[in-house]
Amino acid sequence: MTTLVLTLVGDDRAGLVAAVADVVDAHGGNWENSELAELAGAFAGIVQISLAPDRVDDLRAALSSLDGLLTVSVHSGADGARDAAPPRLLTIRVLGNDHPGIVREISAALRAHDLSIDRMTSETRDAAMYGGRLFEATISARMPASVDLATVTADLERLASEIQVDVVLGG
Repeated sequence: MTTLVLTLVGDDRAGLVAAVADVVDAHGGNWENSELAELAGAFAGIVQISLAPDRVDDLRAALSSLDGLLTVSVHSGADGARDAAPPRLLTIRVLGNDHPGIVREISAALRAHDLSIDRMTSETRDAAMYGGRLFEATISARMPASVDLATVTADLERLASEIQVDVVLGG
């Protein structure tokens, strides 16, 4: 089987997921994993599917029929080997007064230590008691076994102080 990753973007409306699922199913594909979301009236998603290698070109062509409804990009899924030692999973929670640059600073610190973000959710919300807006994020990242957790922790704690947010790490 071949693994493909589909990225989907369009104006949110009923039936978008069903339209993609119909095309995948019609070509013998199996919908394996997905993350789908609506934000500010836009729909976005990423979907992992598997299907027989000889059906890939037909599926790509059929997905183009969704133009106008959704923009769909097809990417080859990675089947490559990872590090010999399995990576450790790290959860990072960020909370603080909202201001530009929080995601840029946190993601740059993770990149500097070769951590790969698997999943990130973030939101801003009114903080009535503080008279402003709060930024909150939860990040799941893979940390290579060769990376020292104490060094990552110290760097994130230093950064948190600089950008005035709270950062909590968990395993």
